[in-house]
Amino acid sequence: MATPQEIDTFLASVERRAFKQSLFAIQDHHSALDVVQNAMLKLVERYHDKPVAELAPLFQRILQNTIHDHFRRSKVREFWVRLVSPLRDKDDEEGETLESLAAHSAATHQPSPEKEASANQQLAAIEQALAELPLRQREAFLLRYWEELDVAETAEIMHCSEGSVKTHCFRATNALAEKLRIKGITL
Repeated sequence: MATPQEIDTFLASVERRAFKQSLFAIQDHHSALDVVQNAMLKLVERYHDKPVAELAPLFQRILQNTIHDHFRRSKVREFWVRLVSPLRDKDDEEGETLESLAAHSAATHQPSPEKEASANQQLAAIEQALAELPLRQREAFLLRYWEELDVAETAEIMHCSEGSVKTHCFRATNALAEKLRIKGITL
């Protein structure tokens, strides 16, 4: 059983990556924060008695389910808003970008302005290419390569077969490589 300190340490270690993952999926800063907060609350409320080793895959499954719940609720909410009001507000607010995270983590190492500008442009292009992927491809890609989960864990979290995970990842990497190649970026 995980102690409260171990749970706090675990949540502190995954909060940034979970936020970026939900931001890529939802593409709204405030909603992504809400999703991560709800996922963390669910983990603490329902699974505080689990061993520390089980927290990471369990949290990823909770996070993915919370993201899917967000989309389901949004669909219902949008239906009623469209039905009641013909004028809808669409917030086009941008959240934290990969550039700002990279700049924050590289605060101790100051590269030349040219290299920094080039890196920022590449990160922006990668972030945009990720945002353009279909949801399931983006989800599989982020779980496999961002969260570094194996195929079985990713399949369990996504509620699909391992073959589907491999297919989604293959398509995502090919699409990302093509989008970045067109922009002149090779990794």
